[in-house]
Amino acid sequence: MPVTRYKPEVLDELARHGLRPLPSTDAARLREQVNDLYRIEIRTLRDRCRAGELSMKELPAHVIELRKRYLLLSIPLANWTE
Repeated sequence: MPVTRYKPEVLDELARHGLRPLPSTDAARLREQVNDLYRIEIRTLRDRCRAGELSMKELPAHVIELRKRYLLLSIPLANWTE
């Protein structure tokens, strides 16, 4: 089983999302999990907008904030490891 050394800042970001990988955890699998969490949150925003909890004018600010929390998704997998 290959051993992966994740960069400390990547581990910090993963921990923010409740993920604590082992050295044997595949980076691609972790990215899929983070992406799944992002998709759940973006769908929740959409549903809140449809329910009238957020206006269409408020939605972009919430989406931008969400993207900032999931910045890890914009980093190529090759840059997640040392």
